[in-house]
Amino acid sequence: MPLSLEVDADGIIKSEVFPGLWLSMSDLLAGNMQQVLTVLKLGLNSSEHQIFVQQLSG
Repeated sequence: MPLSLEVDADGIIKSEVFPGLWLSMSDLLAGNMQQVLTVLKLGLNSSEHQIFVQQLSG
């Protein structure tokens, strides 16, 4: 059964399995990879991702 992810008010999908994996759907679909990477970097710098990394390494 495929997972269904909700797009938030900013048009971003935020993974529940991999905290910090954020994708801007409209930019992804439009091929605007620079903005996709910008949003991804924001997710990777989020506190949720930092906690996730600590849990993996601890």
